[in-house]
Order: sequence, then structure tokens, then C-alpha cells
Amino acid sequence: MNPHLQPAPSAVLFDLDGTLVDSAPDLAGAVNALRVRRGLTELPLAQLRPFASQGARGLLGAGMGITPEHNDFEMLRDEFLDYYETHCCVHSHLFDGVEEVLQWLESHHLPWGIITNKHTRFTTPLVQALGLDARAAVIISGDTTAHAKPHPLPLQHAANILKRPVEQLIYVGDDARDIEAARAAHYMSAFAAAYGYCQPSEVATWHADAILNTPTDILKLLK
Repeated sequence: MNPHLQPAPSAVLFDLDGTLVDSAPDLAGAVNALRVRRGLTELPLAQLRPFASQGARGLLGAGMGITPEHNDFEMLRDEFLDYYETHCCVHSHLFDGVEEVLQWLESHHLPWGIITNKHTRFTTPLVQALGLDARAAVIISGDTTAHAKPHPLPLQHAANILKRPVEQLIYVGDDARDIEAARAAHYMSAFAAAYGYCQPSEVATWHADAILNTPTDILKLLK
């Protein structure tokens, strides 16, 4: 175990989109479905990918040029979410290296789980399709508790389910709100997944305990 992680962590929790799973292809696909229905050309994945962690608001802003103040925003948001719900795991997949990390945690009897702002209606079919639901010790969605990240409640709730002190838990995420939530929940460590949808220049400003450039970088800290 890395000497900097003392006492040894008793569980590792992960964000979902942009940390464990590359869901950008299907999120972009939902945006492009709306565009095609309106006679517009599809946008390249590379153009929409940076907005994958910003939810419907960010994706519709990037893909449809619409903001929440627009009269049609709610209608487009609902159409986007309805399409995504039934197409959430067409091209989504684990990031390279994630399976190795999960297998290492499991082989060392270190529980792992998921804490995401994604609502249950989207989280459940995605984790089931990827076979994560039977492996994760806990799965917290954006509507599981009264507040979503960056509020600490989802992370505290996960600790309660695991029956682990927050001071023994690590959280890994690809957004500033993930690091903020881990700090507020008093987790022992907060790691930034720089390989996700964040801008590399932003990551250093989050003051995470470690920056992971690949999923397997966490193993260097855990071994």
C-alpha cells in the first residue's frame, strides 16, 4: 500500500460518466437524433464530447444552440432524455484500464461503488448493460438522495450503506464538483480523473490529492 494512503482505504468510489464509463458516444448520439429529426446535419463526436459531463443543458447548448431560458428548452430536454434512456448503452463502454482496476480491487477484497449525478432511470440500464450492477458494492444516482454532487450527501449516504467511515474512503471523478463533494464529505482522498471529459488545464485548479491521467494510475497509489 502506498505510504501516502494511511490508514489504508476501506473502499473506493467512482463517478460514472467520464470516470468509469465513456458514455459520450451515446450522449452525442441523442443530440444528433434531435438534429436529424429537424433536418440538421449530425455533429462530430469530437465537437460534443467536451460537454458530455454537463448534462442535457450543456449538450443541448452545444448541439442545438439553445439555453434553459428558451421557450422550447424543456420540450427539447424531455425529447433528448427520452431518446437517451432507450439508447444509453449502444456505444458506451468502460474506459481502457477500468476493468483492470476493478479486478484488482475485487481480488484484494476492496469494495468499490458508483456515485453519479445521473438519475436512476439512466444509471440502472447503463450499469446493467455493462455488467457493473452485480459487482458494485453500492450505486448512488443523482436522485437517490435529496441532493446531488457537489453536495456531500450522496457520498455520505454511500459510506453509510458500506458501513465504512468517510475518513477511510477514496472518491474518483472527472469534474470539479466531484472533488468538492469528496472534500465536503470528509473523504480521506479525492482523485481527479484527467482522462475524462474535463479540460486538462482545469484539473490542476481543483486541488485534488492526485491526478490520474489513465484509469490504472490509481493502482500505483493503492499498491
